[in-house]
Amino acid sequence: MPDPATYVPAAQVPAGPVAVPAAVARLAGGAPLTPVWVNELGGLTFRVGGDRYAKWVAAGTPEIDLTAEAARLTWAAPFTTVPRVLDQGADDEGAWLVTAAIDGRSAVDPLWLARPAEAATAIGRGLRALHDALPVGECPFAWSAHDRLTRALQNLDAGDTPAAWSPEHRGMSAAEARYRLTDTPDPDLLVVCHGDACAPNTLLADDGAVAGHVDLGRLGVADRWADLAVAAWSIDWNHGPGYDRHVYDGYGIEPDPDRIAYYRLLWDAS
Repeated sequence: MPDPATYVPAAQVPAGPVAVPAAVARLAGGAPLTPVWVNELGGLTFRVGGDRYAKWVAAGTPEIDLTAEAARLTWAAPFTTVPRVLDQGADDEGAWLVTAAIDGRSAVDPLWLARPAEAATAIGRGLRALHDALPVGECPFAWSAHDRLTRALQNLDAGDTPAAWSPEHRGMSAAEARYRLTDTPDPDLLVVCHGDACAPNTLLADDGAVAGHVDLGRLGVADRWADLAVAAWSIDWNHGPGYDRHVYDGYGIEPDPDRIAYYRLLWDAS
């Protein structure tokens, strides 16, 4: 369980040495490897030389499906800038996904952490562009509140509790969380959502232009607030409080407190 006084992000820059999986070493072919990201499930991302990234996850980690991510990236690529899939596979130890690098910095790069209002505005602008570009009627993937609610209720049935969620939800009982989760708001507008619209997953050029989006393993059709609520929330986690409004301004929408609250609770629960 995370320390109750702090929020622990789902992924972060490695704090120390990282063991390189054999498959990643083989894929690198002697090119320099730099660990750039590790998530709470043990998934790893490495920069390979200067032009590739390799994601790896241990076998038996069903929460991370790199085959699904490869399929989503391939589908989205004709419509918007996402990493180009170079290789994808698995062995007895784990699965991997190799993609071409995009020329841009994560919105949590030190350059953008020092310019939080600009970063937040750019994230909102980029999310709007993504939603506008991806064709809902042609998308074969879903990320619906209904499907996510099913998982959330299964998690609660298995003993999950708001005490292990983000601080704003820890005062709830499991029964209260269940009640609120089952009161799903009607969709505002169905779009093809990113599925993990946290700040690190928007790449920005140094002039603030949106360079692309990464980590689209959950991309699918859903209400746009499923993305918006988490994108603005992640500004608090990464850039500090008080800048979330700039995400909505960049997107060109007024905040919807009820949908924001619902989709943040659903994020924690599912």
